[in-house]
Amino acid sequence: MLPYRTLALLLSASLTAGCMVGPDYKQPELALADHYITAAQVNAASGAPPVNLDTWWEGFADPVLTGLVNQALEQNLQLAQAQARVVQARAVLGAANAALVPSAAMDGQAARARQSVETPLGQVLNSTPGYDRYGNSYELDLGARWEIDLFGGLRRDREAAFGEYQASAAGAVATRLAVAAQTADIYTTVRGLQARLAIAHKQVQTQQDLLAKVSLLNRKGVAADFEVRQTEGELAQVEATVPVLRAGLEAALNALDVMLGRAPGTHRTLMATESPIPRVPALAQIGAPADLLRRRPDLIAAERRLMSSNAMIGSAISEYYPKFSLGALIGSASTSAGTLFSGDANQSAVLLGLRWRLFDFGRINAQIDQAKGREAEALAFYRQSVLSASQDVETALSALVNRQAQARTLQSGELSLERARRSSFVAFENGAASLINVLNADQQLLRTSDARAVAQTEAAHAAIAAYRALGGGWSAHAEVAQR
Repeated sequence: MLPYRTLALLLSASLTAGCMVGPDYKQPELALADHYITAAQVNAASGAPPVNLDTWWEGFADPVLTGLVNQALEQNLQLAQAQARVVQARAVLGAANAALVPSAAMDGQAARARQSVETPLGQVLNSTPGYDRYGNSYELDLGARWEIDLFGGLRRDREAAFGEYQASAAGAVATRLAVAAQTADIYTTVRGLQARLAIAHKQVQTQQDLLAKVSLLNRKGVAADFEVRQTEGELAQVEATVPVLRAGLEAALNALDVMLGRAPGTHRTLMATESPIPRVPALAQIGAPADLLRRRPDLIAAERRLMSSNAMIGSAISEYYPKFSLGALIGSASTSAGTLFSGDANQSAVLLGLRWRLFDFGRINAQIDQAKGREAEALAFYRQSVLSASQDVETALSALVNRQAQARTLQSGELSLERARRSSFVAFENGAASLINVLNADQQLLRTSDARAVAQTEAAHAAIAAYRALGGGWSAHAEVAQR
């Protein structure tokens, strides 16, 4: 047994801050742009008031959308999985913390045994006068063990577990953002398809009215048979678009129900009432690309995993050094229950353990190289994630600006084509224009109206993508961001 002075030095070293082998983590510096390229153009033509980035879905001023997003954040099963992963990571962190403090266990047993007299030992014992083949034993012990973390291996393990826990918590927030954005995306798709269906139904009615007019003129001998057939063909083309749009609408409604954690068909009644395509709100708190490092939970998760992988290098290096542990036992053992706690039955032990992988440095070197490789991979992933996040914002802002411009242009063109269609129909009735002019006007109006609805839908999708890319949907002052 080591002298008390040596034991005291070991204890003192373990209780102080001590050295921890391996590199200390420093968050990498990243070169990012000062501003987004299209940021100045985003709200230039928007008359809507800016919206809070943390609850951006409320900025669309659609109570149904707001209710569905809030419902998804409570019931979505992907979010439930992410929260369960946080619980698992917290448990691993708890185990890493527990490894730094002494552990204790109590063991006890009471036994009654019958000795065989056919064995050599039994034959000797049986030859003793008064030998009783039956024997009792009682024992109760309290043991404790403590691994002394002299070189910081356990503390590096705890650091790595803490980083993984923070990463899982940030990952749960990222899932929350994704759920909110996907729910809003699906809802926008539903409203867009409903708008396109309304346009198609209106055009079908227009074509039916035109067919009735041409058929009447044909019966009066004013219109030719081919004009009737041509009008019927145009009507069939418009009617053929309706089933395709309905199929898309059914698929979107089913996806919305699943996103809300419900069986398909649950929210059909709620969504049956048509509502306009959500109006794009003005983007607020766009900030600079550097703000993404604290706003985007996926970037926070990537950075925390980088920290965790850095800590694992120190954990691997600590295997070069000896590991000491203290053990102690106090208890009582006796062959009689009445004397179990007597002075003669007491027993105790103290142990100083040593484990040192002296002849295993080859494996340790491989483990260190593996840890360094994982850290390099995590660093590259973090840098790539930051660049991809900046790309997401730039792409979404550009799409928003251009889709809004497209929607405005198509809306203006739609008004002009509606007037042109009415003029051509009046001219046709007065014999100043042919049926082809009317049909061409109908086709152009249908295409333009449908394209306008698509552009408005895509503009809303782009706004949702921008909010998601900016990290909107949670408070930047939340616990995860502060850590």
